Amino acid sequence: MQPQGAVAWEAADEPTIEAPEPIERPVMLQRWDDLTFLHWPYAPGTVAELLPPGLRVDTIGGVAWVGVVPFRLSIRAPGTPAVPWAGRFAEVNVRTYVRGPDGRRGIWFLSLDAARLGGVLLARHTYRIPYVWARTTVERRGSQVRYRSRRRWPGPRGASLALRVRLGDRLDARDLNDLERFLICRWRLYSPGPATLPARGVPLLATQVEHPPWPLRRAAVESLHERLVAATGLPWPIGPPLTHASPGVAVRFGTKSQVHDPDAPSRGFA
Repeated sequence: MQPQGAVAWEAADEPTIEAPEPIERPVMLQRWDDLTFLHWPYAPGTVAELLPPGLRVDTIGGVAWVGVVPFRLSIRAPGTPAVPWAGRFAEVNVRTYVRGPDGRRGIWFLSLDAARLGGVLLARHTYRIPYVWARTTVERRGSQVRYRSRRRWPGPRGASLALRVRLGDRLDARDLNDLERFLICRWRLYSPGPATLPARGVPLLATQVEHPPWPLRRAAVESLHERLVAATGLPWPIGPPLTHASPGVAVRFGTKSQVHDPDAPSRGFA
């Protein structure tokens, strides 16, 4: 199922290694460190069953992809320092790639396991995305990185990750092939908006992010015990994952905006 080499893009919104939109007044600043990207191919129809109305699966070569991305997160508001006990923790997200009602490419999170309960509750309230509380750690020793995560609340029990990777050669972002850019160069996330009355479905919000081009490395999986993907309702991933790693980037988040079709007006949300 994995496409090789160059493929024709399915729309003009081609992923780029540099952020397409500068965020002049960020509402949130984050730092993502010691990331590993694991990706598996899936049938588009299988992934589509987990998406809300208004989103459709983004594919390359007719294939959908699901990623598991563990990393270390630091978060703060502009002009304030990060609070170590609340603003720095390990996270693992399970994600897929979508097109919004506006036709643009983005990320849809299927789950996000994080080690700080306060951060989980805040993110669930602010972005309405499926953060869950987990015992999650990241340990780096030389060229080896270990990730561990075991879900605590709200479940399901047994949702976990144990991963050990060996970092390899550096990879220039300019040398990424079409598939790698499709998976890694994403600058937009979609999330549920607040419910409105009278109820006509839950609106979707889009958040644009900005960061430098990814510093990347090849990576080899030395051991993997993964039970987070199946916890989302997807079938178990098949075969070894496509793997990349990054030491990290500083990220600026823009204001959330409601999205409809390209001709509909949008409004900002705090």
